Amino acid sequence: MLPSAGVYYFPWEINNSVPEGEALRTFGRLCCYDLARSEAVLTAQHSSAQYQVCVDTKFVEPFQAQLGSFYIVLGEAEYREETSSPVVKARILTCVEGMNVPLLEQAIQEQRKYFKERAWRSREKEKSPNLELSSSLLADWRKECPDSVATQEHSWQNTHLPGLTNKETRRTKSPYFQ
Repeated sequence: MLPSAGVYYFPWEINNSVPEGEALRTFGRLCCYDLARSEAVLTAQHSSAQYQVCVDTKFVEPFQAQLGSFYIVLGEAEYREETSSPVVKARILTCVEGMNVPLLEQAIQEQRKYFKERAWRSREKEKSPNLELSSSLLADWRKECPDSVATQEHSWQNTHLPGLTNKETRRTKSPYFQ
């Protein structure tokens, strides 16, 4: 069975608030690796501080450790007596040397924003299950996506077709959907 996708955590966010056993992803430069103890330490800099993440590598060994290279790890948080912050029990440890780190950080922020918005839309839909979109939700959507089809007028129109009497009309879509 594959591990769950895991929530992205920045290395500076990994602390006692991460629940034990939660699947997580994080990243950093491999600064040291102890094969005998099956432990690696990833480091990352944020602002002016240096952060470290301890990684248990039992499940991914043997691997070719490249000190100084950039790694992404997927695993579960585990608390140990000797450490104050959780240790990540690696299920997948991938060297991604050359990756654009600022772009990765931006992508993680965008993903979080998307998940937050999706949860908000889901809660909004639960409040009014008989409506496809509430008017406030639609207004917010129109502000965020001014070029979307939802902002264009797409009402149905009654049109008179040649050769038919006024009573015989046909409903047609707006030009946006033809």
